[in-house]
Amino acid sequence: MISSLDQMVEKVLSLRRKHVIAVAWAQDPNTVGAVRRAVTDGFAEAIMVGDPAAVKAVCRSENIDPSVFRIHPADNESDAAREAVRLTVSGEADIVMKGLVGTDKFLKAVMDKESGLMLPGAVLSYVGAVQIPAYHKLLFITDTAVIPFPDLQQKIAMAGYAVKMARRFGIEKPKVALISATEKVSRHFPNTAEYVEMCRMAEQGLIPDCIMDGPLDLFLACDRKSVEIKGINTPVGGDADILLFPSLEACNPFYKSLMLFAGGELAGLITGTAKPVVVMSRSESERSKYYCIALSCLMAET
Repeated sequence: MISSLDQMVEKVLSLRRKHVIAVAWAQDPNTVGAVRRAVTDGFAEAIMVGDPAAVKAVCRSENIDPSVFRIHPADNESDAAREAVRLTVSGEADIVMKGLVGTDKFLKAVMDKESGLMLPGAVLSYVGAVQIPAYHKLLFITDTAVIPFPDLQQKIAMAGYAVKMARRFGIEKPKVALISATEKVSRHFPNTAEYVEMCRMAEQGLIPDCIMDGPLDLFLACDRKSVEIKGINTPVGGDADILLFPSLEACNPFYKSLMLFAGGELAGLITGTAKPVVVMSRSESERSKYYCIALSCLMAET
C-alpha cells in the first residue's frame, strides 16, 4: 500500500513509463519547474502550450534548458486550453494540465461537448490525496473544487471516483466516511438522509469495493479514541481512507486549512474525464504540482 506521496512517486518511477503532458498556457514558474522535475526524473514528457518567448523566458529565469520540452505556440489563454485538450483527445498527449490559464477557461475546454474530455453521462468532480503529519496514512478527500452542492447521484459518483483512486494506491477496500456535523440522521442536515441511502447501496454492492458509513463527524472518521469514547459502532472505526463532504463549502476550507495550518501536501485530479486532468491553483507550490503530475501518471496507467 502507498502510504505517502513520495512513495507514490516511487511507484510511478517503478512503472518505467513516460506519459506525455500537455500544459495549457505554460509560462508559469511553478508549473515549469514541476514539469521539468517530472521530465528529469524520467516519468513524463511535456508539450508546453503557450507563448514560446514567454515559456523560454521563464525557463531562463529558472535556469532550465527549454529544449527539455516541446513548445507548442498559442495566441492566448483560451486557445492554449483548447489546443492542450485537443492534443490529449487526439492521443498526442496522455494528460492535460492547467498552467496560468484561468480555471473557468480551462474547464470550458475540458467540458466542451464536441471536442472535450468528458465521458458520456459522467459527473465532473475532484479527488485529492492529502498527506498530513498528524494522520497515519494518506487521506483522500472529495470534492474540493468542482461541485458546490452535490445531489445524491453526484455523491455516488464522487464516492466511486475516490474509491478507484484509493485502490490504485493499493487499498483493496477503502473505508469511506460520509462527513457531517453529527453522526445522527437529522432533518436539519438533509445530506444525512442521503448518506443512509448510500450506505445501503454500498452494503448491496451498488457502490462497490469499499466499506462505507455515515453520517460521521471528523472525530469518528479519523480518531480511534473518539470512537471508543463515544461508544459508536462504525465499520470506519476512526481509520478512514476517504472523506466525502456534503458540499464544496465544507470540503474546500477543510483542505486549505490542512495545507495552511497542518503542514499538509496535496496531490489531486479532476475525475469523470477520459484522461487525467490536472487543475491546481496558480499559487500552488512547485512541489504540490509535481505530486499532481505524478498522480496523473499513476492514474493514466491502464
